[in-house]
Amino acid sequence: MKPLGPIPSGYAMIDGELAIAGRTASALVAEAGRTPLFVYSGALIRRRVGELYAALPNRVALHYAMKANPYGPVLELMSELVDGFDVASAGELELALSAGVAAERISFAGPGKRTEELEAAIRAGATLNLESEGEAIRALEAGHRLGITPRLAIRVNPDFDLKGSGMKMGGGAKPFGVDAERVPAMAREVIASGAEWRGFHIFAGSQALNAEAIIDAQVQALALAADLSEQIDAPLPHCNLGGGFGIPYFPGDEAMDLAAVGAALGEALEAVPQVLKHTQFCVELGRYLVGEAGVYLTRIVDRKVSHGETFLVVDGGLHHQLAATGNFGTVVRRNYPVAIASRFDEPGDEEVSVVGCLCTPLDRLAEKGGFPRADVGDLVAVFCAGAYGASASPAQFLGHGPAAEMLV
Repeated sequence: MKPLGPIPSGYAMIDGELAIAGRTASALVAEAGRTPLFVYSGALIRRRVGELYAALPNRVALHYAMKANPYGPVLELMSELVDGFDVASAGELELALSAGVAAERISFAGPGKRTEELEAAIRAGATLNLESEGEAIRALEAGHRLGITPRLAIRVNPDFDLKGSGMKMGGGAKPFGVDAERVPAMAREVIASGAEWRGFHIFAGSQALNAEAIIDAQVQALALAADLSEQIDAPLPHCNLGGGFGIPYFPGDEAMDLAAVGAALGEALEAVPQVLKHTQFCVELGRYLVGEAGVYLTRIVDRKVSHGETFLVVDGGLHHQLAATGNFGTVVRRNYPVAIASRFDEPGDEEVSVVGCLCTPLDRLAEKGGFPRADVGDLVAVFCAGAYGASASPAQFLGHGPAAEMLV
């Protein structure tokens, strides 16, 4: 048997069945009226946000990177819990505003912003994280046309990356941000234009579990922010230190040491030079806030044997859970945490593969894992489904359509 990923803490069992927020999986499916279904636990999201505020220095704000999960009720909950939102398109900007997030709490990053997107952000009053000199020129021209002073920051492409991260966003040639050596001249031009100078966005990577690697990246980001500010010779009002906090998905993964990261960041902030003494800092997190709070529930529609191997065929699959099938950035496919929700208390002594309903061999939610005997009608739960699930998967592939979603 191939091992399965670790099931996150915070889930319970009622009468042998998986329970989420005090309700059984079958009851939640009955309320939704169908499977597949994404269920997001508000209590687990609140718990994670509370842990972060307890661990991080008081000087550090918490931003939600809504690309992780843009579901409306999740955004409304996050608006109550965090200090700011980070969006990556005009569509996400509109979703955040519709969820009641004030524009001054929103920053907009991402390469290739269209002119109409720049204008939308300027009209709303959101901060634009500029990704190039050309984008700066277009943003300033847009502000002039609209008669509105734009709020502008610069996304910095640092000379370092986040070691051990699942996705490196800095160091070397990147489509993201402005190379560090070009930032001072660009910043001086932005400030001289009369725009509202909002500072830096420094994002080195994502999905790291090693606390030392995150600490090192944060220390380097602070040093870079100080050096660039000295060269610009202007106060730095705000600095987004990025995120990178990972969650355990696969067998052998261990949770990041949040306390160590928070303590080290506090020490580093105490030692910053004068040029950063009045800077506001934030960390930007997505999956770390919501990933472990989500479960994807899908129903077994067939049980079959082929050449001695047993397959449980479900009504969901990669069109909703691309990452769990190993097709979203992973090089070697490993099993996510997966369980038979309706037989949550039974031992996993049968080797089976859980496959989706799409006619492609890529549609495999669990490969040769150990599960209790399950049959047609049983519910399968895929954990760590709160981030990069519904909105990061090809829901229209083969015409099956999107999954249902609910926040409980």
